Amino acid sequence: MAPQIGSSGLSTRFANRWHAMRAAKARSAAGFVSQPEPRTIGSFARGRQLLAGNFLFAGHLVNAPDHMLWDIKPPNPAFIEETQGFAWLDDLASVGDHEARSRAQDWVFGWIDAYGNGRGEGWTPDLTGRRLIRWISHALFLMGGMTSEQSERFFRSLGQQTLFLARRWGGATPGLPRFEALTGLIYAGFSLTGVKVRVDAAIRALAQECVEQIDKQGGIPTRNPEELLEVFTLLNWAALTLREVGREPEPEHLEAINRIAPTLRALRHSDGSLARFHGGGRGLDGRLDHALANSGVRATANEDLSMGYARLSAGRTSVIIDGAPPPVGNASANGHASTLAFELTSGRRPVIVNCGSGLQFGQEWHKAGRATPSHSVLGLSGQSSSRLSQPMVLDGIERTFLVQTPKQVPLQYVVGTGTTGIVAAHDGYIGSHGLTHMRKLELAVSGRELSGEDTLTAVSEADQQKFDTMLDETSLQGVPYSVRFHLHPEVDATLDMGGTAVSLALRSGEIWVFRFEGRGELALESSVYLEKTRLKPRKTKQVVLSGVAMDYATRIRWTLAKAQDTPTVLRDLETGDRAELPD
Repeated sequence: MAPQIGSSGLSTRFANRWHAMRAAKARSAAGFVSQPEPRTIGSFARGRQLLAGNFLFAGHLVNAPDHMLWDIKPPNPAFIEETQGFAWLDDLASVGDHEARSRAQDWVFGWIDAYGNGRGEGWTPDLTGRRLIRWISHALFLMGGMTSEQSERFFRSLGQQTLFLARRWGGATPGLPRFEALTGLIYAGFSLTGVKVRVDAAIRALAQECVEQIDKQGGIPTRNPEELLEVFTLLNWAALTLREVGREPEPEHLEAINRIAPTLRALRHSDGSLARFHGGGRGLDGRLDHALANSGVRATANEDLSMGYARLSAGRTSVIIDGAPPPVGNASANGHASTLAFELTSGRRPVIVNCGSGLQFGQEWHKAGRATPSHSVLGLSGQSSSRLSQPMVLDGIERTFLVQTPKQVPLQYVVGTGTTGIVAAHDGYIGSHGLTHMRKLELAVSGRELSGEDTLTAVSEADQQKFDTMLDETSLQGVPYSVRFHLHPEVDATLDMGGTAVSLALRSGEIWVFRFEGRGELALESSVYLEKTRLKPRKTKQVVLSGVAMDYATRIRWTLAKAQDTPTVLRDLETGDRAELPD
C-alpha cells in the first residue's frame, strides 16, 4: 500500500525553518582543522556550460549568461534541489580556472545573501549535508583570492549550517537523505574549528542507519542501483573523514561498506556503468570505479541475487535482470514496474536497455518511464506488472507509489550445456488475468548468444477460471501481449530476412541478430531513451514481439546472437556520444 500522508510534512518544514533561523544567529567557525581535499568528481563539460550561462538542472535548460543562479525562477522542485545541493560546484571546480573560481564565489556569496539568514529554500537536512560537503571539499578552490571579510562570511555560514544540521539531521527521511545529512555533519564537525556539535551522536546514528537501511544483500529498500552508489560513496567519505582524525568507524558502518561493494560490482555492466532500474541511471563516468577503489573492499561480485538482481556474464557480454518484487511504500516513489526486465551490454556498448527514469522531464514522462512497456520484458496490452497509486502530496511534492505489485518472484540459476542462465516467474498478472509470467534466459559461455523463453501460463484451477473469464470478455479473441527489447540510441537496427529477424549494428563494428520461434509478429518500433544529462528524451528503437494468449500456456522463444562473421574481440576505440547538450 502507498503510505498514508498526514500533517508530518508540514511539521517537518516548520521545524526546519525554525532551526534554520535560530542557526543564523550562531557564531562563525574559526577555520579548518586541516587542509580539505576534494571528495567529489565533476564534469568539465558541464562546468564550461555553466560558465557560458547554460543552466541545465533536472532536465530544464535556462540560458541566462548575465544572471546570478539564484535570480532564476525554478521551474520545479527538482530544479531547486539540484541547485541548492551545490553538486554543480564539482563541475566548476573541474574547470578550475580564474573564471570558474570567480563564478563559484559569486554564487556561494549570492546564496549567503539570499538564504544565509535561514529563510527561503535549501534548509533541509539532506540538502544542507550535501552543500556542506561541497563547500568544505572545494574550500581551497573557493577561497583563493577571498578578502578577509569574505572569508569571515564564508566561515560564519559554514558554522550556521553545521549547527542547523546538528539539530535537524533526525528530521531527514530515512535512507539516502539521512545518509547525506549525517555524513555532512560528520564531515563538517571534524573539519571546522570553533563549532561545537555532537559528532559522536551522528557517528552512532550513521551506524544505526546502516543496520536499518542496508540489508544482508548489500541493498537498500528503493532497489535503485544509482542511489546505492550514492549511499556507498557517502559511507566511504564518512569513513575516510573519521580515519583522518584517528577515529575508527563503527563496526556496523564498515560492515555496510563490505556488503555494498560486491553488490555494486554485480550491478555493473561490462562497460563499467550501472544497470538502469527503479529510477537509477548509469552513473557519472568514473564515479563507481572511484568509489570501489576508495572502499578498499576486494570482494568480487555476489554469485546469488544482489539487491534482487541476477547477473549473467560471459566473454564481453553482461546481462542484468530484475529478479525480485519491486519496492513498496515510501521506497517506491520512483519505483518501476520492471519485474523480470533485463539489460544487455556487449563490451563498451549497451545493446538492450530500459527506457530509464523520466522524472527530470516532468510528471507525464516520469509516469511513462515507470510502466512495464518502458522495459525490456513481456507485458500484457494496457497493463503493467505493478500499478501506480493515485497522486499524493508528500513534503510538498506530488508523488505516486507502486501498488498491486508482484508478491512472489521465484528465481533460480541454471547451468546447461555451454550456458548459464536463470529461470524466474512473477504473479503480477494473476489478479487481473489469471496468468503467471515465466522467463528463462540463457547466456552462452562465449558471451555470443542470449536465448530467451517467455511463457504465460494459468497454473491453478482458480487461475484458469480467471483466464477463461478474460477470454469470454474478449469474445474468445485472446489476451494480447508484447515482449519488448528497447535498444540503446547508438544501436542501428533494421528488419532483415523478410521481416523475420532484426539486425543490430553497434558502433564497435559488432553485429547482433534477433530471431524468434513460435506464433508471433516481429516489428521494429519507435522508443525513447531517458537520461538526466539531456534536455529531452532521445529517440531510439525497440524490437517488439507480439502475440495473443489463447491457451492456458503460451510460449515464445527468441535468440539474440552475434552474427557469425563478427569477431569475438574487437578494438573499440570510438568514444561514443557522451554529449550533455545537443549540438
